[in-house]
Amino acid sequence: MVTPLVETVACPDCDLLQRMPPLPPGGKAGCSRCGDSLATRPSDPLELPLALTVAAAIVFIVANTTPLMGLSAVGRSASTTIIGGAYEMWVQGQAVTGVVVAFCAVIAPASYILFMLTVLLAVRRPPAPRWVGEMLRWARHLQLWSTLEVMMLGILVALFKIAELATVDAGVGLYAVGALLVLFPAIMIHLDPREIWQRVEWADGEVPPPPATEPAR
Repeated sequence: MVTPLVETVACPDCDLLQRMPPLPPGGKAGCSRCGDSLATRPSDPLELPLALTVAAAIVFIVANTTPLMGLSAVGRSASTTIIGGAYEMWVQGQAVTGVVVAFCAVIAPASYILFMLTVLLAVRRPPAPRWVGEMLRWARHLQLWSTLEVMMLGILVALFKIAELATVDAGVGLYAVGALLVLFPAIMIHLDPREIWQRVEWADGEVPPPPATEPAR
């Protein structure tokens, strides 16, 4: 059985320090002084993020194993994948750019998905081991380094520039990257970190009692 974790938070509007009561699924907490929203709990804090993460893993595999686009000009055609583009940059002497592209477009998103899958599967049966909290922190850092939207913007700019010189065919990988741009924010929106932290096993086996502060309403 999970022990409810009473969290002490400061209102982002009036800075009143108050206790956050355990919220039911779909519940919200407001400041007892100014009424500003302090927190919301998704109606499905674990199952929906897990389903979205599994979908992101499948789409990520498709995005990295199928061509992003194909180019045809003067009877010749070519296509490439994300990792193939980073490799070509390395071969052409742009090693730093190739490493940055590989990390931000492949390594960081893949690690984020892997960490989130591990966390969401590990907390299904509480208490979860303490390393789950550390993996959750790393997942949030890796999500910041995942810049698929920047890569997509660069692809779209390149498409408009070369459209008059060659025939451009969008590949399956390009649509998969577009799907990832939707799935990643959806995971963050529906994920409730408080739900995960409540399931993490503490070193002393108990949740420390909260200070005597004014409860949120």
